[in-house]
Amino acid sequence: MAKKRPQTKAKQPRLDGARAGSTTEPVPVVGAREPCPCDSGRRYKACHGRAAAHAVTELVQRPFEGLPGEGDWVALRELVPAATVELHLKDALPEGVPSVTLATVLPMAWPALRRDDGSVLIGLQNDTASGDISRDLADTLQRALTAEPGTPVQGRRAPADGPRLQDLIDPEGTFEPVVHAGFEFWVPDSQNATTEVTASLERANAAAIPTVKLSGVDAAYWCETPDKNHLRWVMPHGEEQLLDALARLHAAGRSSLGEGTRLVGSFRAHGLTVPVWDLPTGVTADDVEKPAAEFAERLAAALATDAPLTADERRARGGLTNRQVTLS
Repeated sequence: MAKKRPQTKAKQPRLDGARAGSTTEPVPVVGAREPCPCDSGRRYKACHGRAAAHAVTELVQRPFEGLPGEGDWVALRELVPAATVELHLKDALPEGVPSVTLATVLPMAWPALRRDDGSVLIGLQNDTASGDISRDLADTLQRALTAEPGTPVQGRRAPADGPRLQDLIDPEGTFEPVVHAGFEFWVPDSQNATTEVTASLERANAAAIPTVKLSGVDAAYWCETPDKNHLRWVMPHGEEQLLDALARLHAAGRSSLGEGTRLVGSFRAHGLTVPVWDLPTGVTADDVEKPAAEFAERLAAALATDAPLTADERRARGGLTNRQVTLS
């Protein structure tokens, strides 16, 4: 049996998160061993820091839910090397900020960058301090909007009660990723970049896998690798329902995207499932546009079926499940 914690005569922390003697001012985040700003007499980690620590460890399974283009958010976070998207915020941009752009990754893995012209770039493929990527990115975005032009924004632990992307981004706004062949978007004028910047761009570009976003279906990305090509398609359906539908099609021999292609499994990323097809080396993104649209129709019909799986379909489902990999 665990020992009982010794009792303290210090004042108990306010449950509303405000400082003692105040009903509106929030308790700021301080070092774990520093006195808690609520004046309870305890260290921060034993007082209001508990909520912050809980926020750090609690994983939000589907952090981009409710945002426009949720599937594309997942793809840009996990699958796409170089892409940008203009973000539309609920509130007007501050004076001197002409635009806010989401990027897959930024130079030096910066969380964000305020350019000389005042525009803001937010990096998506960064390590985050908590289990809620949406809250961490929202904190970075807010700080970038007020950063000095020409400076990067460093990472930090976001306040546990801070806003999430869903609080800042216009739910009616468009989300249209632009996939790039390389990272020239890092600098406004790559032709006149310094030798160091040019070398950095060349290294990054050499490591980028050629990727194309399909235009006929949502959140599907073709990519080229040395041995074969692939289609990776982020789907919004519930995992169990989607796996049942894929199993029905797979058992019926209707899960491919044409001759020489094969549904080989799926990823699980940020609460969504990402089926993956192997494609022959010669099959381009244009080649799979029509087959992908036709597959979407077959999948819709399979999703609408609620009959129990047959023995063959259960075996197909087991095979798909065994080849599923969790990315995040």
